[in-house]
Amino acid sequence: MLFGSSGIRREFSPALVSLALRIGAATAGGASGIVVGRDTRTTSELLEHSVIAGMLSAGATVYACGVAPTPTVAHATGCVDAGCMITASHNPESYNGVKLLNPDGSSFTLRQQAAIEEAIEGSHWANWDEQGHVSPIDAVDAHREAILDRVSLSQPISVVVDCGNGAGSVITPDLLAGMGATVTSLNCNIAGKFARPSEPLETNLPYMGEIVRKREAACAVVNDGDADRMMAFDEKGRYIDGDHLLMLFAKYLDRKRVVTTVDASMAIEEVAEVHRTPVGDSFVSEELLSWGDFGGEASGSWIFPEHSYCPDGIYAAALLCEIASEWSIAEELDRMPRYTLLREAYRVDAPGEIMAAIGADEPTHGIRFEDEDGWYLIRASGTEPKVRITAEGKTPTKAKEMLDMGHAVLERAKHILE
Repeated sequence: MLFGSSGIRREFSPALVSLALRIGAATAGGASGIVVGRDTRTTSELLEHSVIAGMLSAGATVYACGVAPTPTVAHATGCVDAGCMITASHNPESYNGVKLLNPDGSSFTLRQQAAIEEAIEGSHWANWDEQGHVSPIDAVDAHREAILDRVSLSQPISVVVDCGNGAGSVITPDLLAGMGATVTSLNCNIAGKFARPSEPLETNLPYMGEIVRKREAACAVVNDGDADRMMAFDEKGRYIDGDHLLMLFAKYLDRKRVVTTVDASMAIEEVAEVHRTPVGDSFVSEELLSWGDFGGEASGSWIFPEHSYCPDGIYAAALLCEIASEWSIAEELDRMPRYTLLREAYRVDAPGEIMAAIGADEPTHGIRFEDEDGWYLIRASGTEPKVRITAEGKTPTKAKEMLDMGHAVLERAKHILE
């Protein structure tokens, strides 16, 4: 399959450029108006031109955003038939890829993905007098105004913003300043290369806590490469893990039905009714279409259905600032339930084969074992050649026991394949 858990991603190569052309033509086969945007990678402009060429060859009208975050492109897609984002999200700069979006902001479903993969093999060329055309649009300003209509500060605050040199650089700092926040911007230029690893993990942000404390900021917000993700720090300079951000948003918004993934903490079940999906924001979005009033992944994807079914790290950043202007985020976090959750990743040559040996029907969905006091999940990454093990327990000892059990299962599968 071409599609992973969040679009198509792979190392940049001539084959990817050729594939982008065919994806563009196949997408235009079912959509006459398409919004296209790109992240800041050095390869994104070339891929943007390639995918647009495919769309034009099939007669589509393309609304070109230029550099824009994925949620910005999703917002603009509400007025057309489909959206296309050139990005590899939080992957290293050597990767790139394509995300396809519906008008409601959700990612293409498995059925839609299968249709694109089938259509790629066909021909979509329109006659010379039926070729499409390109119209530039300002998607960033429209997205910013839509967020400002929904989110505001109850009092001025100071906030630190780190966009990681990604597409969020063109909107997040300006948006928060427009809300009335005093903004300290880090890595907010679109340099084409990332000054830090793009994924907003605590280990990739060792400098942030000290900066928050020195600036006496109410919080810090961090985007990944295409700003569909947002992670954060509280006013004490402490990194907020995704499970507790999920709970914080649910509590502030008074959301009682939460959709999250199988690798999220069981603590969320103490504050809301929960439906779980396989890992991947597209699965969370699809479930939210039929149930729930808020959803997200512990990796930093937050979906607000009243706003969009696309994870919006820019909207989430603004909302966190709104919360920080009303509450002490640190005090709220300290009152929340907290269990020991461990995550490990192992680089392997054939993650799909290993997961099949373990017994998983779908490698990226994985397998999950649980008892009353803990659980573990083993799954293949949807974006990298890795197998991930996540384990949680009501005590540190139980969490370690679950992690060891998962590791033993993985080792047995590796030996089977040797």
